[in-house]
Amino acid sequence: MSPTLIHAAYLLAAILFIIGIKQLSSPKTARNGNLLAAVGMGIALVATLLDPSIDPRRLLLIFAAMALGTAVGAVSARRVAMTDMPQMVALFNGSGGGAAAAVSTLELYHLFRTEPVIPAVQGVSIVLGALIGSISFSGSIIAWARLQGVMGERATTYPGQKAVNFALLIVILILAVLVIANKAGFGAFIVFLLACLALGVLAVLPIGGGDMPVVISLLNSFTGLATAATGFALHNVVLIISGTLVGASGTLLTYLMCKAMNRPITNVLFGAFGSAPPKAASGERAAALAGASVREATVDDVATMLAYSHEVIVVPGYGLAVAQAQHAVRELADLLKSRGVEVKYAIHPVAGRMPGHMNVLLAEANVPYEELFDLDQINSDFERADVALVVGANDVVNPAARSDTASPIYGMPILDADKAKHIVILKRSMKPGFAGIENELFYDPKAMMLFGDAKDTVTKLVQAVKAL
Repeated sequence: MSPTLIHAAYLLAAILFIIGIKQLSSPKTARNGNLLAAVGMGIALVATLLDPSIDPRRLLLIFAAMALGTAVGAVSARRVAMTDMPQMVALFNGSGGGAAAAVSTLELYHLFRTEPVIPAVQGVSIVLGALIGSISFSGSIIAWARLQGVMGERATTYPGQKAVNFALLIVILILAVLVIANKAGFGAFIVFLLACLALGVLAVLPIGGGDMPVVISLLNSFTGLATAATGFALHNVVLIISGTLVGASGTLLTYLMCKAMNRPITNVLFGAFGSAPPKAASGERAAALAGASVREATVDDVATMLAYSHEVIVVPGYGLAVAQAQHAVRELADLLKSRGVEVKYAIHPVAGRMPGHMNVLLAEANVPYEELFDLDQINSDFERADVALVVGANDVVNPAARSDTASPIYGMPILDADKAKHIVILKRSMKPGFAGIENELFYDPKAMMLFGDAKDTVTKLVQAVKAL
């Protein structure tokens, strides 16, 4: 294929990437968007394989790698549970960053062997690709380990941690300058690469499990930037465009998630949030909670309340995902709607462990998209709702975020479930959420706790409503 046709194919692929990302903004078009982006990637892949500069002797190795990657990706994607999707995203991010770092390393090795002096622009691109890609790779592995339970969810800290990270960063920058300026050999670059991998690990260790979705989003943008830098080094247009798209979208998503939690990215990265259990509350608030008790309800009580309501708002959380209760919740909602009850779903931006987690779970259960409302749309409806049915959510409905200045979640926008006429909370236990603090909603006089596995409990509610 001629260079002109290859560039035309790359341009078509880039257009499909952009349209695909645009269509991902709505559940109605997301499937088509994903397919369009996949087609674009297929076009870019075929065009690259037809590039006359590729050594035909390497094609067998390339096809073998493609077959292996396709098999691993397809099997993993089909088998992964929805609750483990953040871990899958972390591994994909890490794979992309690692690939960018590996390509940058091999390109630099090739230049050391063939060029007396490394061009400055190419050297900068290679070093940036290796730097960002390595941090994304090792950091994503730590993020995966935290979310998978291989490591504890609490942040790992030690005295002088920030000083160590800063010193390591200085070493990395010095080595990068020496490599780019042709003052150091390939051995120094390997040391540089190992230092980057170490920095990725040390930078993510002091971040708790509750903040991992933000970290994964940030590392996703890193992977995109590393890919774009590698594209500059290889003079590959499609890598530059696709990497820039991923970097920009990952950065925007990180910003939106931090905004949803009312926490700056610096607090997420350097605040060691979750390193130790924070105080549940302070002063009079702590004393009040210490002497308070929760009100436990029965399945029959809740079923009667739901069946004779006019409006019910369901607030799904990570507990729903863990229990795989989305199908049972939809069955309950359908049953209530058949009795004339209006049912809505309130979706917090950081409900679950990644943005859109609840939307995908509910879509999997064929919940109509028109019944899903984000925080800004639904909060004014809680005052009119007869029942707020909280299924496994915790911090996103904690009233302490509005009034307790000592709370680590103070200022975070929450769903106003406490303003409903009645509040029913489905949880396994009184265990706190990711923030590690008591939820004041549990002690609200209007609140009733229904303990147990969410799927089992909702199934019992369905049977109880049918029996009325």
